[in-house]
Amino acid sequence: MSLSSDLTIAQLNPDGSVPVPTAPDAAANAAAEALQREAQFEALKAKVDDLQEILAKPLNEILADRDKFKEAMAAWDAFGAMWMLSQRAMKRVALDLAAQQGVSDEEVVARALAYANQVLNAEEEDLGGTVAPAQLAHIARHKPFLRKQFR
Repeated sequence: MSLSSDLTIAQLNPDGSVPVPTAPDAAANAAAEALQREAQFEALKAKVDDLQEILAKPLNEILADRDKFKEAMAAWDAFGAMWMLSQRAMKRVALDLAAQQGVSDEEVVARALAYANQVLNAEEEDLGGTVAPAQLAHIARHKPFLRKQFR
């Protein structure tokens, strides 16, 4: 083992002062912080670029996008109203039929909740074929929310 392999000659700073060595951990931390700042800068730059892309559009295009959004929201709102009306009408039919057979309203509601929970807990996949596969996929995407509703 030679002595020269263990020696390091420090280069002087441009002002002639002797550099103070930093601990390896401090250097690694500084490098990690620099990488993190660079990543944050890149993310911010991407956001600014996205905003610049939007702002580069003529105002009539920006407003047209807003109008399309409003039309889509109005369509979803109308769909929601139609769905709610059909659900209420079907509930009324179920309650009327149950009353004719001597079943109470509470029993009908309890059965409906039990069926909903069976689907949410995968005990019964499609309620005897009354739920389409696309509807089941949609239900699956919203299971956490639906489970809160059907407790």
